[in-house]
Amino acid sequence: MDATEVESQEPSRPENVLEPRKPRLNKYALACALLASTTSILLGYDIGVMSGAVIFIRENLKIKSTQVEILVGILNVCSLIGSLASGKTSDYLGRRYTIVLAAATFLIGALLMGLAPSFPFLMAGRIIAGIGVGYSLMIAPVYTAEVSPAMTRGLLTSLPEVFIVFGILLGYIINYALSGLPQHINWRLMLGIAAIPSLVIGGGVMAMPESPRWLVMKGRLDEAKSVLIKVSDSAEEAEFRLVEIKKAASFGSGHGDSSTTRWHGQGVWKELLLRPSPAVRRMLIAAIGINFFMQASGNDAVIYYCPEVFRAAGIHSKKLLFGVNVIMGFAKTFFVLVSALYLDRFGRRPLLLLGSSGMAVSLVVLGLGSKFLEHSNSKPVWAIVICIVAVCGFVSFFSIGLGPITWVYSSEIFPLRLRAQGSGLAISVNRLVSGVLSMTFLSFAEKITFGGVFFVLAGIMVVGTVFFYVFMPETKGKTLEEIEALFE
Repeated sequence: MDATEVESQEPSRPENVLEPRKPRLNKYALACALLASTTSILLGYDIGVMSGAVIFIRENLKIKSTQVEILVGILNVCSLIGSLASGKTSDYLGRRYTIVLAAATFLIGALLMGLAPSFPFLMAGRIIAGIGVGYSLMIAPVYTAEVSPAMTRGLLTSLPEVFIVFGILLGYIINYALSGLPQHINWRLMLGIAAIPSLVIGGGVMAMPESPRWLVMKGRLDEAKSVLIKVSDSAEEAEFRLVEIKKAASFGSGHGDSSTTRWHGQGVWKELLLRPSPAVRRMLIAAIGINFFMQASGNDAVIYYCPEVFRAAGIHSKKLLFGVNVIMGFAKTFFVLVSALYLDRFGRRPLLLLGSSGMAVSLVVLGLGSKFLEHSNSKPVWAIVICIVAVCGFVSFFSIGLGPITWVYSSEIFPLRLRAQGSGLAISVNRLVSGVLSMTFLSFAEKITFGGVFFVLAGIMVVGTVFFYVFMPETKGKTLEEIEALFE
């Protein structure tokens, strides 16, 4: 079938239905996106709180640097198991129950970590929590993208990153607040408190509707239409979106309802990896690429080990170290909110290119500042301040570009049939790279110094910026069903 035949079969877009002069934010869609995105707070809290808790764990359990790296990185490595499994699970159980499963898994992990009497128990808790994190990282943006109207999808699908950043800030504040408690108690409380949001999320998600696109795939058209009416600005828009989704799900093209109700995600891996069409191959390259560079930038590792970096720079007070973390957390929170609010106005590409180039510059400045401090006996205050500003600049540019846009892009570019498992595959790459960097960051720093590591990361971000410019088309304002044409 050629392009003209495809175009002739597409439903005409109703005037002022999907392209209003000024996009309106649907309150029901916003509520659904907020509830789904709260699962992301679990990863953010772990990243933030672990950066401080690991200092006390190291002293209390008398573990070595290598064990610290394994302890920190194992959550990210194991989260790739959850990411890979989440696609098939969400195609089978539905998006909503997969979110509940993510929260329940993390709850068990958090309780194990908080009650851990020894290092092996702590590791077991990290492994289980990591699987829950993997589930949540895939399912939150996919669910949100499938519920969101096209004109506000950038804002709503970037909410998982907003909650990750909020979780990081919350972790920093808890670190600061509990750092004065006895050493054998404070880190257990820091890690165990994560069980509370898990319980709230698990209960709150049950009030959400199921994804209308998943309902269509199951042949439950009346339920899908009911949800679409709530998340659309008019009945005409809901009807238009339903027609597009039905077409994407192969309705009306010789496939009956029974074929979709029996579909549980089978055959997707073959379509993604063994015999992908040129368009699917480009989608996979774009999704895996942005997830790779998100973590190859070193963002997670820098946040996890920020106290170690500044301790090497000459800051030795634990309160002061955690205070710097709180400042960094507020910077991240502010800029991720700015990016989320303007993502649908400026588009994905401009903010992504601005963020990645800004990260490269910040890493160069941080590398120069670290190198100067490494060769200075006096550790001048101005050099430490430059390093603090550079770290804040690095995390701020990350929050403008790669932070929110990775989740948005990964969840919106795949066609409906491939979306859950394609996103899961891309995010598993994200988790693998994050785990590898987190588990080797200190070892590399010991060999080539922190300054050397920052220069390497700066080079990676230069390559990343070129990749984004070449391989990432703009998706602003397109429906999920229209985006596929961008990759043809």
